[in-house]
Amino acid sequence: MNNKFTDREKSFEKKFQMDQELQFKVQARSCKYLAEFVSSKLVKTEEEKKNYIQEIIKADMEEAGNEDVFRKVKKDFQKASLSIDDSEIRNEMEKALIRAKEDFK
Repeated sequence: MNNKFTDREKSFEKKFQMDQELQFKVQARSCKYLAEFVSSKLVKTEEEKKNYIQEIIKADMEEAGNEDVFRKVKKDFQKASLSIDDSEIRNEMEKALIRAKEDFK
């Protein structure tokens, strides 16, 4: 009987690990889509866009949730003297996440 419990525990651990990996992939893809949107608004070159995608992914790892990414994007728009509503940034973040989730279905 102890074996069944151990097997079930290992099964849950494996599922949890797979869920965590999927969540990470979805979040990274979401960051990529958001970075592409911001790059197009800031008129970045292809090379600059690639670097910016990495910057957004790094920013996302600073703290739990999406506020770290939101602050970075807002600051980048401000640095470029581009006026964009917070609601538009948040809307693009939401669309990027939905699109990323669709990619992994």
